[in-house]
Amino acid sequence: MEILPNASATALGEVISWSDILVDALLGIGLSKPLKGSYSLAVELMNLCAKPVVAVDIPTGIDADTGQVLGSAVRACLTVTLGLPKRGLYLYPGADFAGKVAVADIGIPSEVIEKERVRTNVLDSSLMQDAMDLRERNGHKGDYGHLMVLAGSLGKAGAAVMTALGALRSGAGLVTVAAPAGIVPILQQQVFEAMCMPAGESIDGTLGMGAENEILKASAGMSAMAVGPGLTTHAETVQVVKNLLRRLQVPLVIDADGLNALAGSADILKGTRMPVIVTPHPGEMARLAGISSREVQNDRIGTASSFALKYGVTVVLKGAGTIVATPQGDVFLNTTGNPGMATAGTGDVLTGMIAGLLAQGYHTLEAACIGVHVHGAAGDLAAREKGEASMIAGDLIGKIPAAIRNITAAAGEN
Repeated sequence: MEILPNASATALGEVISWSDILVDALLGIGLSKPLKGSYSLAVELMNLCAKPVVAVDIPTGIDADTGQVLGSAVRACLTVTLGLPKRGLYLYPGADFAGKVAVADIGIPSEVIEKERVRTNVLDSSLMQDAMDLRERNGHKGDYGHLMVLAGSLGKAGAAVMTALGALRSGAGLVTVAAPAGIVPILQQQVFEAMCMPAGESIDGTLGMGAENEILKASAGMSAMAVGPGLTTHAETVQVVKNLLRRLQVPLVIDADGLNALAGSADILKGTRMPVIVTPHPGEMARLAGISSREVQNDRIGTASSFALKYGVTVVLKGAGTIVATPQGDVFLNTTGNPGMATAGTGDVLTGMIAGLLAQGYHTLEAACIGVHVHGAAGDLAAREKGEASMIAGDLIGKIPAAIRNITAAAGEN
């Protein structure tokens, strides 16, 4: 092995030119300032050479905690991280620079790790295999819950359809869609397997004040509810949603316009009577938390965690590397999904999936984690078949059964 101390740019370029593989071990995981000088030059040369790069622990230039690029960063095809995964390998943009991630056991005793009380976890298929239940051979639809989906409005019936299908494909035994009366005929033509409940509507075809008591009464027979997709932010609808959230006594998943109704009124969440999962995208999270979308994206874990702790809810912060944060301080980083899922309706499908699992009796954390992971896995299967640019939400729904089957089959093998 030859060591070149204080190598010039020319010498570095020559070494790189005849190398087959480069190992990036320039710095450790404590980098907190932008790269400068020779470090920045070395990173630039590695990225320009078109040779395979293996990073040790984390690619140089990536913040290990946030995944942010500190000036410039090595683009690795493989990162071998030591001891435990680093958050920056799964948070974007760091995840784009890490390539495939492998965790190397370096002999850290398990009791040392347990003593540190690490609260951030990687959400991968091994966790799913432990969490997913196999159905009983003598089970019937009543054993797998009755979900109410409160969604849709004139012009946005599709949101209710997507939510209902996501719930059904995730195993819910019964699904009832409560929607403004005017769109019920549309829903009944699109989702044959779901029941529909016509609800009072406003003059604009949205959920109206007359719907509140009838929905509350019907909810008494439900196992869980999904609230929000396609409801709109019509003033009358917003008031109905707020009133219902104060009074409902079933586990809830709140998304989309259900969350928009809470902008500036998030304290309502503190008074809910049953477990709540909120599923915001960064814009909705920003409105709920009273900060900018940029602030949310710059600290996704911190934003999700602080909101979960403050309001006592489970937060599913959607986006590349979806985050699940609990009121107890635990965080899970998802490893499935792809850019093709950035298309209308996929968030509604996720709401239905999580709510469908909640209706089946899964704990809020299990429902959120399983829903997020399987949703991403289904999206990955759809992308392989359709391509990321051409994917639509319906393609993802069609792949939910295969995604679940893959996970349950693996669980059976273990």
